[in-house]
Amino acid sequence: MKTATRFENPPVEGFRDLIVWQKGIEVAKRTYLLTRTFPADEKFGLVSQMRRAAVSISSNIAEGQGRHTTGEFIQFISHAEGSVAELSTQFHLATELGFLNRETAAPSLALLEELRRMLNGLRRKLGEAR
Repeated sequence: MKTATRFENPPVEGFRDLIVWQKGIEVAKRTYLLTRTFPADEKFGLVSQMRRAAVSISSNIAEGQGRHTTGEFIQFISHAEGSVAELSTQFHLATELGFLNRETAAPSLALLEELRRMLNGLRRKLGEAR
């Protein structure tokens, strides 16, 4: 197995090694914690939608990385990008509805923006490798 030098990225053994996947897990955990405070009547509404979108991000990264072709991985990265956009929209709606204040939502929105950029970069890099 090749050892990484100071200027190289360490080798990726699986999806758990991908920083973008790790950040997706962090977004999901934050989303679950924040939606606990939403009104009970939102349990099957916005809470459910936000949690599904949050879980979908890292799940799509994992599934794509586990596929056999670069094209399939790119497709699943695109699905994860869609889930990031969906969850970002839902966080904005939750603040507009008063379920979250802007200060509470801000770290999650910043992490979602970082994830969006990382996924975009990963998709472009994979596209160049084809």
